[in-house]
Amino acid sequence: MKNKGLIFVISGPSGSGKTTLLKELLAAADLKGRLSRSISLTTRPRRSGERNGGDYFFISREHFQELLRQNKILEWTKYLGYYYGTPGDRLKQQIKKGRNIALCLDAKGARTIKKLYPRNTVAIFVLPPSYKALGERIKRRCHKTGIDEIRKRLNLGQKELRFVKQYDYSLVNKDLGRALKKLKGIVLRLLKKS
Repeated sequence: MKNKGLIFVISGPSGSGKTTLLKELLAAADLKGRLSRSISLTTRPRRSGERNGGDYFFISREHFQELLRQNKILEWTKYLGYYYGTPGDRLKQQIKKGRNIALCLDAKGARTIKKLYPRNTVAIFVLPPSYKALGERIKRRCHKTGIDEIRKRLNLGQKELRFVKQYDYSLVNKDLGRALKKLKGIVLRLLKKS
């Protein structure tokens, strides 16, 4: 691992809080300059408050397909009708330079990155406190979303929970402060070793 950056892959079902935890982790004073975020591509529409190039790179389905044909996407998935992917060039450059990267991915994406970078990847799974809590979070977050999409998210979430044993670490996000403390502890400990 010497002279190469670490890749922290954070996964969990929709509503587990993985994206919020990642934002909080990146904002932590003791990680400033030591960890940066890989920004994913997506074909889904931008939500209120999201910034292009900050939260995601919002691109057309055609552009996404063209990047796939050119092998410029390391891993990708189709989720609820939209494509999501990790642009390869930037991540490869950052790792070669020894920079540490964090990204949110589904279980399939986490396995792909772990396969491409087995010595550099640390996979962390964020669990909801319960399936019931997961349902409540999804309903709150997607209050303008139709019942069918909420049901799909819950079904996908239940399937994703089966992959937790494939991860290097897992944590329960019942209380954001405690979950963040645990996540930050894992990252700091591993950065110290690298």
